[in-house]
Amino acid sequence: MRISVLSGKGGTGKTFISTNLVSTIGNVYIDCDVEEPNGAIFLKPEITGQKEVKVKIPQSDENCTGCKECVSFCRYHALAYAKDKLLVFHELCHSCGGCVMVCGHNALHETERRIGIIEYGKSQNTEFRHGILDSGNPSGVPIIKELLRDMDKDKIIVLDCPPGSSCTVMESIKDSDLCILAAEPTLFGIHNLNMVYRLTNLMDIPAGVIINKAVEGNTIVEEYCRSKNIPVIGKIPYNRQFDIWNSNGELVSQKQGCRQIFKQIYENILEVAANETAGSTKR
Repeated sequence: MRISVLSGKGGTGKTFISTNLVSTIGNVYIDCDVEEPNGAIFLKPEITGQKEVKVKIPQSDENCTGCKECVSFCRYHALAYAKDKLLVFHELCHSCGGCVMVCGHNALHETERRIGIIEYGKSQNTEFRHGILDSGNPSGVPIIKELLRDMDKDKIIVLDCPPGSSCTVMESIKDSDLCILAAEPTLFGIHNLNMVYRLTNLMDIPAGVIINKAVEGNTIVEEYCRSKNIPVIGKIPYNRQFDIWNSNGELVSQKQGCRQIFKQIYENILEVAANETAGSTKR
């Protein structure tokens, strides 16, 4: 089962939830937030392998005639022809290869350019993967694609997704069995929760909510969830000691008396996943 943890903004508790959850149930943790991966701070894995991620980009040959077919084809405006020379803007290129295909003069060929790395490791009984996007690159989507390649469907995989609802988030969650939406009990939290719920709804992926920093008597998130018929998977109470442990890079689930919080969340996840599968003709 593939479980994705996401939220509408950074700092809501995605990494807190995903690392503590995976440390409780084991199996596989993947940090898809390639611009700011920090799951390793808490899981402290032993890194055993590394792989470069490269993308293909076009390069002009000397026999370019200036027909501009490639320029007209590129919808991302990664090519331009100026002063009798074809210019390639690597930051805008999406590596589709179409410009090379439409060139009728064989004046373009593809070269490889590194955009980041993937690291593999082990944290106690948990397999660990994370991607790191090199500075100056605009998109981590190719790294996320490589991170999620060859996943064992028989294992429980927890994905720590990027914040927001951009292309990197869509790439991270697209094959998920269930999305966990991390939310804080504030009006701003509801705004961000609604953003990612609309995304999961658009992509037809079952979703449930975990309320982080829940305060007794504050029912704003529960009211929203009832209005949208979204199951509340669990509530993590606001606790200053949790903040201290988290700030020190410590797993709350490993502290005495706290493990049961995440065990119960996992049991609720299994229940929600079973109900969603049984109630959907598409799954």
